[in-house]
Amino acid sequence: MTDGGQRNRGPLGPVLVIIPTYNEAENIASITSRVRVAVPEAHVLVADDNSPDGTGKIADELAGDDPHIHVLHRAGKEGLGAAYLAGFHWGIDHGYGVLVEMDADGSHQPEELTLLLAALPEADLVLGSRWVPGGSVVNWPKSREFLSRGGSLYSRLMLGVPIRDVTGGFRAFRKETLQGLGMGQVASQGYCFQVDLAWRAVKSGFRVVEVPITFVERELGDSKMSRAIVLEALWRVTAWGMRSRFSALLGRR
Repeated sequence: MTDGGQRNRGPLGPVLVIIPTYNEAENIASITSRVRVAVPEAHVLVADDNSPDGTGKIADELAGDDPHIHVLHRAGKEGLGAAYLAGFHWGIDHGYGVLVEMDADGSHQPEELTLLLAALPEADLVLGSRWVPGGSVVNWPKSREFLSRGGSLYSRLMLGVPIRDVTGGFRAFRKETLQGLGMGQVASQGYCFQVDLAWRAVKSGFRVVEVPITFVERELGDSKMSRAIVLEALWRVTAWGMRSRFSALLGRR
């Protein structure tokens, strides 16, 4: 948890759960249904990157049956970060006060969304964390766990971010937090996108709180994790950390 000072936090406002999709036809109906049951007052935005498997069409059908479900059709696959940024802008433009990041594959359990929302009145950003006491992962190989833990540890040490699960993607933001992060300057993707936003929140003096979650490996569809995403995170975090340390060194002279 980061302090964030005695910020005057207003009411939360309506909740929008943003679910980026690319070839998630097997999962999208289930995940949206679970969100609607877990937090009935929340709205869902499916941000689909023109999935060739018909995910966007299924999402349109779900939206036609439920006014709490919306679809943002994007031109093509531009990455997780771009999809979330588009979803954030859409949500803010449509008057939502809380914007949630959630995967489409069920790894982020909608039933735990209430834990994030319950912590948000006293925070600016709430992270669902696998690596705080009480957090866990299910059906992950040790190699995947090592990669995730190692990525968070490396980012924490390089950037000086006091967050245990800085790469996690189950998050609840206040609208005002996102507006204060300089979203127009964010160009990172994947793991790196999550690190980037968390680091920006800490640097901006926002109060960041981690709550334990159970992360469940997907059962249907293919993971979007790739070597390119991992390498992007590694070089970007290293560059950010070195630049930050060099700037701090110059500032002390």
